[in-house]
Amino acid sequence: MTVFAGLHRRPGEPLLLPNAWDHASAALLAARGHPAIGTSSAAVAAAAGLPDGRAATREHTLGLARVLGSEPYLLSVDVEGGFSDDPEEVAVLAGRLWESGAVGVNLEDGLGPAARHAAKIAAVKAAVPGLFVNARTDTCWLGDGDGLDTSRRLDAYRQAGADGVFVPGLTDPHRIADLVGWIGVPLNILYSPGGPTVPHLADLGVGRVSLGSLLYRRALGAALDAVGDIAAGRVPSGTTPSYGEAGAAARNVSVSRPANSAG
Repeated sequence: MTVFAGLHRRPGEPLLLPNAWDHASAALLAARGHPAIGTSSAAVAAAAGLPDGRAATREHTLGLARVLGSEPYLLSVDVEGGFSDDPEEVAVLAGRLWESGAVGVNLEDGLGPAARHAAKIAAVKAAVPGLFVNARTDTCWLGDGDGLDTSRRLDAYRQAGADGVFVPGLTDPHRIADLVGWIGVPLNILYSPGGPTVPHLADLGVGRVSLGSLLYRRALGAALDAVGDIAAGRVPSGTTPSYGEAGAAARNVSVSRPANSAG
């Protein structure tokens, strides 16, 4: 078991995975003690002025992985659906991410055919066995949340070799506990301000809690609030990293570790 995989299997202590969108956000989150950082496809796309979920950010994602993968924390990359319907092309992408230093990928089905998504997972695991594949189903995110469809998809992905499964949009504690009880691999839940807290998710047996694009959206909100405060003659509230702290995050780009040495 890799170090990253082990972080998903600590009873009562799920991996809280903050999602970054650039080097500075990742560096500052890691400096707060997070051992692993994920990327958010939605945040990366929005920051680049591109649509999310339409395979438009492949090169942006690879470029960001090359920067973040050399840093002294564990990196999991959100690759939408792998930017291709061809399992072999997705496997090639996974290999490039692994070479960049990533230890995990988040691979979503977008409610496409479960068999096709399972084939992608199997191809990735065959090409890069050490890469942690977090298989996401969008039954609750894009669909009607049908429980039977969710279970069937997750079971297919687990059998294809997924190391963990992800159901964004699922917030019902009873359904979460039910999935944890039978799926056999760590369950990832997307944190929702209106859903269970992290301690509650820990009690339910969840292995990983992701923040998705929430931090990016909060950062945008903080910028808008700050402008409003300044215009009204108020001092902006909230945490503001110093100029030196922001600069130090940028300078850390040159710090490197052997690819996957911690994974």
